[in-house]
Amino acid sequence: MKVAITAQGSSLDAALDPRFGRCQYLLLCDTAGGDLQAVPNPVASQPGGVGIAMAQYLTKEKVQALITGNLGPNAARALAAAGIGAYIAQGGSATAALQAFVEGRLEQVTGPTVSAHSGM
Repeated sequence: MKVAITAQGSSLDAALDPRFGRCQYLLLCDTAGGDLQAVPNPVASQPGGVGIAMAQYLTKEKVQALITGNLGPNAARALAAAGIGAYIAQGGSATAALQAFVEGRLEQVTGPTVSAHSGM
């Protein structure tokens, strides 16, 4: 399964970034093969609509699940429409969040966890 994790750095040792659309990095992990790709946020410089743009990017990358700290309403709707499962982790490293996901210990959300523009 291809999983995206929002992170504050380019490795699994990096801290989880609580922001989705404005995160510093996306870590794209293949839970079956163990492959890891670190991608600087491709939409961070956009003035608005980054949650939707990030959901579109994840769709293009064929991501099946997202691990992040928070989701705004537009991002939550875009992820749901794309069929990407969203899981919330609070703090810690990307490694810890991925392990919690694999073990089924993360909460899956189907709606927003913060109000619009909270990551600005």
